[in-house]
Amino acid sequence: MKDLEAKASVDFTALKVFLEKRKKVITTSATPAVLPASQPGADIMRAVPVNPVSRSTAWQLCDENLHALQNFIEVLLLKSYSASIIKTYRNEFMQLLQLLKHKPVDSLTVADLKRYMVFAMENQGISENTAHSRLNALKFYFEQVLERERFFWEIPRPKKPTLLPKLLNETEIKRLFNALTNKKHKAMLFTAYSAGLRVSEIVHLKIADIDSRRMQIFIARAKGKKDRYVNLSPVVLDILRNYMKEYRPKPKIYLFESDQTGGAYPTRTVQQIFTNAKNKAGIKKDVGVHSLRHSFATHLLDKGTDIKYIKDLLGHFNIKTTERYLHVSKQQLVNIVSPFDDLWKNEQIDW
Repeated sequence: MKDLEAKASVDFTALKVFLEKRKKVITTSATPAVLPASQPGADIMRAVPVNPVSRSTAWQLCDENLHALQNFIEVLLLKSYSASIIKTYRNEFMQLLQLLKHKPVDSLTVADLKRYMVFAMENQGISENTAHSRLNALKFYFEQVLERERFFWEIPRPKKPTLLPKLLNETEIKRLFNALTNKKHKAMLFTAYSAGLRVSEIVHLKIADIDSRRMQIFIARAKGKKDRYVNLSPVVLDILRNYMKEYRPKPKIYLFESDQTGGAYPTRTVQQIFTNAKNKAGIKKDVGVHSLRHSFATHLLDKGTDIKYIKDLLGHFNIKTTERYLHVSKQQLVNIVSPFDDLWKNEQIDW
């Protein structure tokens, strides 16, 4: 509550005076990446979770658009959007604000936004996925912040490309795991593959989330803020018990705690652990740690597991998301018998 009260009580007067004195838009090159605490308007930028690039470029905006940026982020926070979504939406919104310069974003029409999206796709070369992300951010501002209902109804979206999940086969999984030497690293990646977990779910696992009585792992507030249970492998349970005896995490909250902070293990470190093991194993595929989750789902399909159960284990909202794995599961294709083979076996044709 204190943080929200601080945001609500921000006084923009000092910022307006500062901008009027400068009498021009501040360029990125002339703006320090981190503003001194004494500089007018610095309190506003501290109230907004921006990275150094956004912090410097935000000072190129007119005061109307600075207000718009502030309101945009406040509504995202009030609606409890995740930090990653806020970061993505903020960055996409800033792309438009920087082009507008002194033109208030609130004055844009549907036709203006259509022309902007055409410009972004043709001149900036953004991908279909980035176009969707940018449209989502702009739609949020105009429909959620400005409350202009159905404002984006007439703005078409590009068709997203169908990208199949990248995965490792079972032989590659074995080589990857055998390349690991650190037991903590082994425990993390073994758990990730055995339960089909996202890297964010692995690093936020708590000791209390491991239910050895019911043989389940509790995944709290996963993607979409949805709780779920996944199966706990008996083999992985023994591995985790041995890991706990050897490493004894303190303060005994996170299952895989950071050695430096005692908090959650850094996701980037897990990514690097995976990459190092992949390189050591001689695996040339362009895959990251998330491929363990893709491999888990595909290997279950290969073994005949019903896709509806896999959907629940992965925590997907829509079965169509899970159905992507049908396209990469080899076993179902291998089991299809050619009609030619039936004719040959029944001696209805000869050589």
